[in-house]
Amino acid sequence: MLYLAIVMDLYSRKIISWAFSDRANSKLVRRALQLAIEKRRPKESLVFHSDQGCQYSSEAFLSCLQYHSITASMSRKGNCLDNAVVERFFRSLKSERINYRRYLNRHQAVADIIDYIEPFYNQVRRHAHLGNISPDQYEARTLKAA
Repeated sequence: MLYLAIVMDLYSRKIISWAFSDRANSKLVRRALQLAIEKRRPKESLVFHSDQGCQYSSEAFLSCLQYHSITASMSRKGNCLDNAVVERFFRSLKSERINYRRYLNRHQAVADIIDYIEPFYNQVRRHAHLGNISPDQYEARTLKAA
């Protein structure tokens, strides 16, 4: 089994970072968070929203959030709507890419998923919520207007 953890900016719907592992554990989500922090270098306080998976409620992950002054926010038990934007990303990934591919090995799967995220999802895929433009275009427009 291959697990994917992502960090998404809910403002722009952009996937900031991702990590893969053969286990869905706190190490996986900490790695994705660390990559996001290194990439964005946030200056303001942040909220990290997740579902109630044990990897997100682990002592190690919560300590990592606290170390970076990030506030944890979790979905209510049994309420998938709290995390709907990220759930929608995974649905799109599966329906637009994974369900139509046969991977010979993990390396091929990882490369294809990264190819979906970076050149397609972030740069090309249009989002109705963003006015039918891509997350990258939305962020560029926002920076230009600032």
